[in-house]
Amino acid sequence: MKSVKLMAGVVSFAVFSGGVAAATTDAAANYPNRPIRLMVPNAPGASVDTLSRIVASSLSEVLGQQVVIDNRAGAAGVIAMEIAKDANPDGYTLISATTAASTVARLLQKKSTFHPINDYAYVVQFAETPNVLVVNPTLPLKSVKDLIAYSNSNKEFRMASAGAGSQSHLSGAYFQQMAKINSLHVPYKGGGPSVAAVVAGESHWTLTPAPAVMGHVSAGRVRAIAHSLPKASPLFTNIPPIAETIPGFDYSGWQGFFFPKNTPQPIVQKMRNAVVQTMERPEVKKGMAFQATAIVIRDPAEFRKVVQESMEKNAKVIKSLGLTTE
Repeated sequence: MKSVKLMAGVVSFAVFSGGVAAATTDAAANYPNRPIRLMVPNAPGASVDTLSRIVASSLSEVLGQQVVIDNRAGAAGVIAMEIAKDANPDGYTLISATTAASTVARLLQKKSTFHPINDYAYVVQFAETPNVLVVNPTLPLKSVKDLIAYSNSNKEFRMASAGAGSQSHLSGAYFQQMAKINSLHVPYKGGGPSVAAVVAGESHWTLTPAPAVMGHVSAGRVRAIAHSLPKASPLFTNIPPIAETIPGFDYSGWQGFFFPKNTPQPIVQKMRNAVVQTMERPEVKKGMAFQATAIVIRDPAEFRKVVQESMEKNAKVIKSLGLTTE
């Protein structure tokens, strides 16, 4: 009798498992059949928002469903990361994962409310976002060497950032450490205001994500003197790497997509394939190039490694600065 019951239980479990697998397969086959929400942990106009919109516009066409931007700025990206973590893992909530929101924001929390490695399903990395070192064009600074010398002789030399813990703050702090200079940090409420401050001469320089500043560089409102990639890049015509002056300097950001944890793998794979196809489209390549952003495709395992290394690198910078959430 026990063996009969056991066999019945095995059969029931097999039927149940087969039903779940079939349901998952059906869901993936029909996916997507309604609009997808793309969480952006930044305000409209920020570099992350700009890149997200470039990708989302063409991704909508590839998927055949609208990808709707949902800007959730605030708390350095924590708000968006928490919403995405707790969302239904059905493939209809996607988040733009970035260096600042996914790693730095978590490192700044006194009590962590999410973990970028453990709490999400990795879809794909699609971009690497270099930082560009820019100065107010009225200053007599044409190179990194000029900036270092000027900083050493001017005590009121001011560095703008998008706020404490932002990519521009940490990249600027890292630059100062390696250049052995000490510039007054002036935090602003976002990348737009911080760059505007340099344009106006209210602050003197910033090392900020390329999408936030290249339009100003092209218009002559700021002068670009170097970038953060480890070597010369075709993304930057006549702009050298900081590493030419400070050997070993390499501090760029990354951007990709996460789903909530436990999103079915067939759906994750389908989205990954769609993003890879999207990044091959001419209008996307043109848009990313205009923002001086490199298209870099990494699969989930490679992307996870990038995030882990980013956490380790930024943890050291944050510790050296004594930063915590306010």
